[in-house]
Amino acid sequence: MSDFFESPVVYAVKHKDEKIRANSRSGGIFTALSDYVLEENGVIYGCILDEDFQARHVRTDSSEGRNSMRGSKYIQSSMLDCYEQTKTDLISGRTVLFSGTSCQIAGLKSFLGKEYENLFCVDIVCHGVPSPLVWQKYLEWQEKKNNSKVKAVDFRNKTKFGWKAHIETLTFENKKDVDSDIFKRIFYGHYALRPSCYKCPYKDIIHPADITIADYWGIDEAVPNFNDDKGVSLVLVNNEKGNSFFEIVKNNCIFKMADISKSLQPPLKAPFPQPEDRWKFWDYLNKKPFEFIVKKYGTLSFWSKVKRKIKNILKIKA
Repeated sequence: MSDFFESPVVYAVKHKDEKIRANSRSGGIFTALSDYVLEENGVIYGCILDEDFQARHVRTDSSEGRNSMRGSKYIQSSMLDCYEQTKTDLISGRTVLFSGTSCQIAGLKSFLGKEYENLFCVDIVCHGVPSPLVWQKYLEWQEKKNNSKVKAVDFRNKTKFGWKAHIETLTFENKKDVDSDIFKRIFYGHYALRPSCYKCPYKDIIHPADITIADYWGIDEAVPNFNDDKGVSLVLVNNEKGNSFFEIVKNNCIFKMADISKSLQPPLKAPFPQPEDRWKFWDYLNKKPFEFIVKKYGTLSFWSKVKRKIKNILKIKA
């Protein structure tokens, strides 16, 4: 890791192709990077939602397969045999782009045991990964409530609610769409995160990947007049390989350099602390109907609803 910078080079990025940006969760930088690798006859490893709406890592060498990797998945993904497949591809000389959380990138590098020139690693700024069990129970609760099986999931519906909003949309086989922020509230309550997330060593500006990407929260202060609520990617170039990679793809993007000190969203500063009563959440999850979890951890309290209503009224008057 001798070629890693002491501090990353920071960019705000929007893909020039508006259709690509519309189909991406933030600004489309992942598509720009992966398009180059695919053009070089390379392979992409990333996270998808499978037919049961569980997160898992897969391998693809097609743009169609890559497109299924777009978008946020707010649950822990299963790596399956992706590390072994990656090593096989690297030894055979294929260019590989491996994307995942910082701990998954660190795990891959530990597994490989050496550096490969034909490996590009991209990690995401991670809030923490919730348990797949909580997600599964949530889906089962929604299916029972709506008398139908889930057909599609969008963890953050940018098309309907804009980039800044965090509203998930579930589409059911009975053609019903349900917009909800329940799972988001459980996620941001931090009760459902893995225990290791509360001690994550990568909640910092230093990351193990060549390039780190994220939604650029705080863009209005960091790069004024760049945000159009259609999505902006935060890009941290961490080393010389990442810099070379970005130089190749930047002509497909609109970008501006930014100051790291103005780009420090919470997961770039420190891990989120473990709630003192986290054990209660898991006790309730194991013993109570999921409806109890929804009411206690997934909905606003009465006074929070009142405060939100007042805030919205004041915004309208202003």
